[in-house]
Amino acid sequence: MTKADLVEVAFETVGCSKKDVAEVVDQVFESIKCALEKGDKVKVSGFGNFTVRHKKARRGRNPQTGEEITIGERNVMTFKASQILKDAVNSGGS
Repeated sequence: MTKADLVEVAFETVGCSKKDVAEVVDQVFESIKCALEKGDKVKVSGFGNFTVRHKKARRGRNPQTGEEITIGERNVMTFKASQILKDAVNSGGS
């Protein structure tokens, strides 16, 4: 499913103009992105939690050459699905 598909589904459900629905969908995604950039957690009830974790630098190995390299520290986003979402996916959505 793409963002355009989300806009289409919301347009059919809500009945507002596609332009208005697209702006709302864009704003929701922008709000989530801004919160994650600040390091905040984003909890969507019945869907799941988005969090940002800091990973320290570590030693790794280049799989092609076998050479040891240092993997730099970075932030990674994680998503943990809620039990409601897990149950819906496992039951086939019914």
